[in-house]
Amino acid sequence: MARRNHRILALFHKGEVRMKYLVSQKEMQQYDKNTIEFFGVPSIVLMERAALVTVETLRKEKGNGNFRVLVVAGCGNHGGDGLAVGRLLKQQGCEVDAVLLGSREKCSKETALQLAIAKQYGCVLYDQIPEAEYDIIIDAIFGIGLSREIEGIYQDAILEINRRNSYVCAIDIPSGIQADSGHILGCAVKADLTVTYGFCKTGQYFYPGADYCGKLVCGQMGIDEKSFLGNFPKCYTYVSLQDMKLPERKKDGNKGTFGKVLVIAGSKTMCGAAIMAAKSVFRVGAGMVRIITDLANRESIQKTLPEAMLTIYDSTRWMDETPDDAFAEELKKALSWADCILIGPGIGTSVTAKWLLHNCLQKSTLPMVIDADGLNLLAEEKEEYLSEMLAGHRVILTPHLGEFSRLYGCSIGEAKEMLLSYPKQLADKINGTVVCKDARTVVAMPDKQELYVNTFGNSGMATAGSGDVLAGVITGFLAQGMEADKAAVTGVCLHSMAGDRAAGMLGERSMMATDIIEQITELLKNV
Repeated sequence: MARRNHRILALFHKGEVRMKYLVSQKEMQQYDKNTIEFFGVPSIVLMERAALVTVETLRKEKGNGNFRVLVVAGCGNHGGDGLAVGRLLKQQGCEVDAVLLGSREKCSKETALQLAIAKQYGCVLYDQIPEAEYDIIIDAIFGIGLSREIEGIYQDAILEINRRNSYVCAIDIPSGIQADSGHILGCAVKADLTVTYGFCKTGQYFYPGADYCGKLVCGQMGIDEKSFLGNFPKCYTYVSLQDMKLPERKKDGNKGTFGKVLVIAGSKTMCGAAIMAAKSVFRVGAGMVRIITDLANRESIQKTLPEAMLTIYDSTRWMDETPDDAFAEELKKALSWADCILIGPGIGTSVTAKWLLHNCLQKSTLPMVIDADGLNLLAEEKEEYLSEMLAGHRVILTPHLGEFSRLYGCSIGEAKEMLLSYPKQLADKINGTVVCKDARTVVAMPDKQELYVNTFGNSGMATAGSGDVLAGVITGFLAQGMEADKAAVTGVCLHSMAGDRAAGMLGERSMMATDIIEQITELLKNV
């Protein structure tokens, strides 16, 4: 892991890859400690730098007016950050009051010093929020170390901040947000602007924390990658599609060069799933697609996607029985033709669907993306057989939270709570890649400790067919020779960026899955 991260960092600094780390509470606290103890940068210096970054950001957002400002500070170092911000604003002409929640005797050394300095500069200190009106409120009550439910005077202060019509700037993270999960610890400050330091925290991107941050700005105040001391963060994300290297398009290539994909999708009532998945495979550059689907879908697919080849089965002939020998031979030929497989979108959970999945797993070692009903069929198997069934395949599972909970054996709530650990555990168990889909999709790989956290996407993508499109995109990249983890990460990023582009053009309420496919083509023009 360390060697790989050193390689990523080297490319990052050369400008070949642009990515950013998302750190946990413990990671950030360790990097802060490393900066102070290993590099010898005093804590008070880091505090001053953080304050300067905050004031600079606040001025960019609100302008250079002489605002009336209230700093609401706790007794820890986080409160000292806020007091330093208030003092700098006062030096720039603002009228600044401050509230200290808690006893002065409990203040950290740095916060006690900032209190004394603020007093010397004429800042007025209160022990509760005054009735006066303020243009800006600086939230410096709790930092990223908060782990308990908020109550008492702290709860009262947060509720009062949220009641006001003031512009709220949170220092590092809104008070009340758990820095790893984004959960609300009883109550939380609803900020208009959050200025964080060094690296963004995972809880600033996971909901509901992301909504409470308002505009999130990450400033550099002296804690950078050198402070890792070889102990790299677990989570990362990409800044743009340009960060990722797409499969090469050989000038002398042919349709076989760019990958042959077998798409097993669509029961007789779910033709659209097969069409959207297969079309997405084509749109990201795969050369050939063969769809195995129910006879009822033939006419619709031939009219809508004539580029695809078809292998048809008639489910009405078999009813509750398995397919006959003739079709088994057709499947065998299709498996020998293909470079990779996508199975699951809209196939249902019938005896036929189960037979298709089991035959693909037993009679082929091709790379495979399993989605939708394919995952539901896997979840019906005994847990101890799951890894045995998937052994020998470069498999990518693409469950949403409901499907994931059935595969993992937990509730949806637990799956959401443990989004940064359970997908990795499942990836290790099956020795495959897991794409756990939520508002923030997580991609976990079995041979890597780090997790990809997708930070693009919007609520408009929670629409029928969106998952079929994503499965097709990932499979299309897999067909062109990308490794499973890279195909999954690139597919998730491209899919969600296309969703953002569609939302920008049509609005989140109005967009459909087919709009995402259209925007994928527009994005790929510029890569």
